[in-house]
Amino acid sequence: MFQHSALKSLANLMLSAVMAVLLSGCGFQLRGAPPVSSALEPLAVDCASQVPETLCRSLGEQLSLGNVSLAPVADADYILRLKNFERDRRASAITAQAAAAEYTLRHSVDLEVISADRVPMVATTRLSTSESYRYDETNVLARQREEEALRQQMDDRLAQQVIFRLAPLTPQRIEAIRAEYQRKQEADAPATGQP
Repeated sequence: MFQHSALKSLANLMLSAVMAVLLSGCGFQLRGAPPVSSALEPLAVDCASQVPETLCRSLGEQLSLGNVSLAPVADADYILRLKNFERDRRASAITAQAAAAEYTLRHSVDLEVISADRVPMVATTRLSTSESYRYDETNVLARQREEEALRQQMDDRLAQQVIFRLAPLTPQRIEAIRAEYQRKQEADAPATGQP
């Protein structure tokens, strides 16, 4: 009886070990954004002046957590630009007294990725996120704190969206983009009369 129980425990242990090896070998990850290819390194993050510092910082932190080598724009092989940031706050529900009962916050930003030699890797793309919250006139200070916390969460979500846009840029995809860009440049050259 003891031998049967010991064999069963050993079999379960072996099965667990095999599953752990298989999952680690396939790159399984429980959480987080997909990894950014090392083909984009060194990468520079260039935030326009109207882009909040909290968004740029969140993006930098997420890239650093993903072990992406960051560099100044002058030294980078690829430049990720964030620009045209917009923040909107609108009443989305009204009380019987015609006061705002709920607000919707919306953050939007344009993203583009270009190589140091000006080849567009990701064309200008608009990213946005929104969040709604209830507004209580009797507790204005708490609602202001809640709104600020929501704004930070929205910046974090925009940063995650940026990471998801970078993930498909593998070495093979980058080469395909470069080849297509070169073909287009060569096809356009006779039309413009430039070599």
